[in-house]
Amino acid sequence: MDAQDRRKRMRETFDAVSPGYDNPALRFFSETARCLAGYLDVTDGSCVLDAATGTGNVALEVARRLPGVKVTGIDFSAGMLRQAKTKASAAGLGNAEFLEMDMQEIAFADDYFDAAVCSFGVFFADDMMHQLRLMAAKVRPGGRVIVTGFHEDAFRPLMDIFGDHLERYGIERPSLKWKLISTPSRCEALFREAGLSDIRVDRRDHGYFLRDAGEWWDVIWNAGLRSRVSQLSPENLRRFREEHLHAVERTRTEDGIRLNIEVLYTSGVKAAQE
Repeated sequence: MDAQDRRKRMRETFDAVSPGYDNPALRFFSETARCLAGYLDVTDGSCVLDAATGTGNVALEVARRLPGVKVTGIDFSAGMLRQAKTKASAAGLGNAEFLEMDMQEIAFADDYFDAAVCSFGVFFADDMMHQLRLMAAKVRPGGRVIVTGFHEDAFRPLMDIFGDHLERYGIERPSLKWKLISTPSRCEALFREAGLSDIRVDRRDHGYFLRDAGEWWDVIWNAGLRSRVSQLSPENLRRFREEHLHAVERTRTEDGIRLNIEVLYTSGVKAAQE
């Protein structure tokens, strides 16, 4: 499969899951959005880019906290953007706009924004280094670029159980490309190679307990993992779900089923022009 086909399939997946992307079982998206917004140090009149905005969690959090700042969220999924626009309208946030645009082809002039963020998105790019450099190019000298990604232990042991069950049904495990930048040292190296300075990597625990295995299925079905189980026939999907959730239920403690979500927040500054 070439890069164009991968993007097409990815777009179709995110269009399909967009109505459920804000499911409570996936609440780490909104929780990390609040945390990421706190890293921005922009002033009134500034413009902020949110690349791969999804349903707009980060863009809307920034717009809510900083009413004097204009936030532009871009995404290649029309389904995701419909959700983001609906949420912006409901919240009365006129300083957030959402545009259908592939983050790998950002159609803004260089030095247009005062800061750029990308939450759990940069690892979807065909070339993460190129993606980070592209985002930095759109930021004015002295502006900050902030990216979030998962720590290498995120989703364990549930993701391991999921991968084992997929293989039993002849389906390849998820590639988990996010593991390429799943340690502080890898994040720092990526930002350094992209030409950013004043690099900072913070690791934060956003994990929580799911009530039952059914909530883990909500995570699978309402995010990118759906593309794996959607390869199953309806009958095999029913069997897979039953068997998989039975295994996941065995990880339950008295507090529930732990969803391990450790997140790396990496920020860097674009060098000032000499």
